[in-house]
Amino acid sequence: MSAWVGIGRSEIGLARASNQDAFAIIDRLGLWAVADGMGGHVGGEIAAQTAIASVKAQAELSAELLHPDHGHGAPTEFLTNLIAQAHDAILGRAKLDPKLKGMGTTIVLLLILSLPTPTAHVAHLGDSRAYRFRSGTLTPLTRDHTLIEKYLARGILTKESARTHPERHVLTRALGMSSPVKPVVTSYPLQPEDLLLLCSDGLTKMLEDDDIRNIFSKAKGDPIRTCDRLIAESLERGGEDNVTVVVIAHP
Repeated sequence: MSAWVGIGRSEIGLARASNQDAFAIIDRLGLWAVADGMGGHVGGEIAAQTAIASVKAQAELSAELLHPDHGHGAPTEFLTNLIAQAHDAILGRAKLDPKLKGMGTTIVLLLILSLPTPTAHVAHLGDSRAYRFRSGTLTPLTRDHTLIEKYLARGILTKESARTHPERHVLTRALGMSSPVKPVVTSYPLQPEDLLLLCSDGLTKMLEDDDIRNIFSKAKGDPIRTCDRLIAESLERGGEDNVTVVVIAHP
């Protein structure tokens, strides 16, 4: 049983006709996920829902991998397997309905294991993100798989010009895009007072990291208040996309 608990909300926003985000909270396994169906693609909503349904089902089936006897590599194997299965589920669903061809979704998964020491394991594809908030500091745990992120890494663009670049939301990796999928898996030590955040880009389009950090600080460790305030603030600033937030805390 995980000692960490997640609180999640998803809103359609103020500009979209449907909600193409989905999320999962599986506190018992210490597992949480956010998916964001690729905007403008047929079936984005179905892709996100398919990915999350697959994660929920496969996590239960492969939970034995998380037993301490399986060693240090088990979390990476567990998360990579969940993403591969979700990818296959999306491709399989698209084969059944030609209208769904080309559908895809981002995904970010967070797994917290308490043994031997509390550790957050993060796997992701696309631009849905994970953050850790600790002692007033907000630390990104993922780097977007986007063309813009590549341009920034190469020094082709500045952060300022990237904010308005026409290709700023073009993904370089996502579930359903190409096989095989290659998620990035990273691990971070945790402290009991840490708060973790998973979100779709509907949040980070509207709020800068400093804005997110300020909301965490003002919420004083309350995950429900943090979740509600993040959603409310993104809507107050225009709500240009679906917005999904999952906040995980150690009660």
